[in-house]
This record gives sequence, C-alpha cells and structure tokens, in this order.
Amino acid sequence: MAVSTIPGQVESPALNDYLEVITRAVFQAGLSWASIAQRWESFREAFESFDVGKVAAYTEGDVDRLLHAPGILHSARKIRATLHNAQTVLDLDKTHGGFEKYLQSFPTYAALSADIKRRFKFMGEMNVWYFLFRVCEPVPKFEKWVTTIPGDHPRMKEMVDRARLAGTSTER
Repeated sequence: MAVSTIPGQVESPALNDYLEVITRAVFQAGLSWASIAQRWESFREAFESFDVGKVAAYTEGDVDRLLHAPGILHSARKIRATLHNAQTVLDLDKTHGGFEKYLQSFPTYAALSADIKRRFKFMGEMNVWYFLFRVCEPVPKFEKWVTTIPGDHPRMKEMVDRARLAGTSTER
C-alpha cells in the first residue's frame, strides 16, 4: 500500500495529536513531504506515539537514542526542538485548562501565529499555518495567505484542496 504524501486533518485532536502535527511540520521543513511521509511510522515508533508526557521528559540520553533510531531523520536540532515543543504543549495545556483553549484564546490568527512562533521551536509562518489547518483551527484563506510566503507550495495547496473537497477546510 502506498503512503500518502499529503497528511489529512485531525478532527477533535488529543494532546498527543497536537505534538505529532507540530513535529511533522518541524521535520518536513526544508525537505520533501514524501521523504517524511515514507518514514512517519518510524517517527511514531521512535517518539512513542508522540506521548506528550513521555517526550517532554526525554533526556540527553533519549536524544542520543533518537539520533541512532532507524528510519527517522537524525537532526539533533529538530529532535531537541521536539522535546522543547512537547514541554510547551504540556505547559500551555496546564495553564489554559486545555491546549485547545490556548489555541482559541487569541482574537486573531495573526496574534496566535505570533505567540506560537515565540513559544515553539522551528515554527515559522508556514509551519504555524500548516499546524493550525491540520488540527482544524481557523486559518486565513490559503490563496491570500500563501502570497505572504516566498516560494511555491504545491503540497500545501494539495492538502487544502483535499480538505475543501472533504468539506473540512477551516479557512476563514
């Protein structure tokens, strides 16, 4: 069975889902989506199904283990970013009475995007939009938003088109 290069949206995400989507955004950055998609099950295994509590508690020994884990991208910076991001998800979940409440506590997409970029590692504008879209939070219309991002983004467009066809797009 072929692996889909384009990930779908996650309706009613759990805490671990948020971390998984953020992590996929981090590891996809600058790489082929297909390359990461083909390896994603190895990522899930290496990061214990993105159990936020477990990943947030990882030590340098775990970083070393992950740097040698088969099937995943061996980037110490992105691995450490994932550990930091897991702790940030846990902290925001606790302080806001739920991570979803954190995401919905901002008056605008721009304010939320700025806060995510400040708190999380490797989360630039492209990754923020991708993350929020995948976890079914409101985002600006793709065609308008993408003009603010340099380059061509065919996989993002394909992801949006699939969601529109399924009737799950959260664009505003």
